[in-house]
Amino acid sequence: MAIKEPQLKEVILESGIEVKPIYRPHDIAHIDYERDIGEPGQYPFTRGIHKYMYRYRPWTMRQYAGFGTPYETNQRFHFLIDHGQNALNVAFDLPTQMGLDSDDPLAAGEVGRVGMAVDTLKDMEVAFQDIPIDRISVSLTVNAVTPIILAMYITVAEKQGVPRDRIRGTTQNDILKEYIGRGTWIFPVEPSIRLIGDTLEFCAREVPRYYPVSVCGYHIRESGSTPVQEIAYAYCIAKAYIDEVLDRGLSVDDFAGRISFNFDIFGNLWEQVAKFRAARRLWARIMKEEYGAQQPDTMKMKMIAGGGGSGLTIEEPENNIVRGAYYALIAALSGAQTSALCCYDEAYTIPSAKASLISLRTMQILAEEMGLCDTVDPLAGSYYIEWLTTEMEKRIVAEMRRVDEQWGGIVNAVSQGLVQQEVARQAYEYERKLQSGEIVKVGVNKYRVEGEEAPPEVELHEYRPEAMEEQRQRLEEVKRTRDATEVEAALAEVRDACQSGRNVMPAMLRAVRAYCTLGEITSVMKEVFGTFQEPVRI
Repeated sequence: MAIKEPQLKEVILESGIEVKPIYRPHDIAHIDYERDIGEPGQYPFTRGIHKYMYRYRPWTMRQYAGFGTPYETNQRFHFLIDHGQNALNVAFDLPTQMGLDSDDPLAAGEVGRVGMAVDTLKDMEVAFQDIPIDRISVSLTVNAVTPIILAMYITVAEKQGVPRDRIRGTTQNDILKEYIGRGTWIFPVEPSIRLIGDTLEFCAREVPRYYPVSVCGYHIRESGSTPVQEIAYAYCIAKAYIDEVLDRGLSVDDFAGRISFNFDIFGNLWEQVAKFRAARRLWARIMKEEYGAQQPDTMKMKMIAGGGGSGLTIEEPENNIVRGAYYALIAALSGAQTSALCCYDEAYTIPSAKASLISLRTMQILAEEMGLCDTVDPLAGSYYIEWLTTEMEKRIVAEMRRVDEQWGGIVNAVSQGLVQQEVARQAYEYERKLQSGEIVKVGVNKYRVEGEEAPPEVELHEYRPEAMEEQRQRLEEVKRTRDATEVEAALAEVRDACQSGRNVMPAMLRAVRAYCTLGEITSVMKEVFGTFQEPVRI
């Protein structure tokens, strides 16, 4: 008598992929090892961009930090470095990201609230006081005003005696994802892409070890996209930036190897691992087959994998420590070069020093105690992982093709609000599934403790209004003591560079050295470029 098979629950990943209960050799019979997987450190880099990966050196641990005044941020930087962090990831407040000085009426109540306030070069000098820029890689999480902040950072490095060819780090500098996700755009799409081209071109010639652009699928995913869309839209965006610089006469090998990626981690572990392996392989193929890259470094997809804030909850917040550990595990199993792990309290506040230390210790435990550095790509060869990697790649390619064929390319799609509309639709679908319980969130819609309907008591980061006044006073002092004639001349040079089409970076360097304010420089750029008017699609 035949044994009746049990009725199994259907499993469909967020990317729309149906998962079978069992995978066998025939599921990956179409995969060729040399062509599709290969050796670590060799094309197509599916198994990692370095031969020995973490066996040679663990991933870079770069916690996101920055709040209040530059003095407070400098203290947090030293705290993290003193506890073993080997890189920095700088948060800027919203006024800074929007090109507003701390004394601007529009900045009231937001100065230093969600990041460090920066008005002039003086603030960057304070923030990086006694930070060894020649040994610490620094990520500057800023977008629309990147040319200004990058000029400040280069100048601070030079004041510390660090030559341009030894400056390491990255600026986020991905404006197209701002239109899709976070919203800290200032200028229209076309001039914004031009400014990104200026930073890529300048760094290729002057700051060769620096990554001037980190394309951020992370924020697209946080805004509601599927994992497939996260990679697809990010790659379409990266290609738009590459095309901008190629039109200036540089070869792809001159600069494209200095574009990095910032990707998100939350959700199904296997889907996330396969996503990154597929993304690495696909990027290598795009660079070699579409752009004719000759240098292996140009074909390597370099990424920071961040534990997704959208995966964290205010309900039972200690569970986020567990979630964060799995996010860090995914990053390591995926072959990330850098990891920035969200803190358990980041679902509801600026991370405390304690929470930041727990996240840092989580990554250190994985690297030092759990064997994650023992061997390269330990999941390689799994029937399921290799099948899923290939399926993810197919779907990413199909979504990129949809952007080009149905939407007229990513620049038009963003300008018309088409990508924004699609991501908003996906966000609605995700929330609907959370509300219905179709997507399980432990402690939120399943396994809730009875009688705990009231919000839990949590420790919030206290906003200091007096910090805003302190920042305003420092800004006033800088304005009072600087050379007004040089300020006027420097701003005129910025205006001329924007109008003429010349690369703006030399003018930016002059302006920040004259202690022109962020708001003054941005105002000049607005006069020339105008501001972006957000399309609204129903």
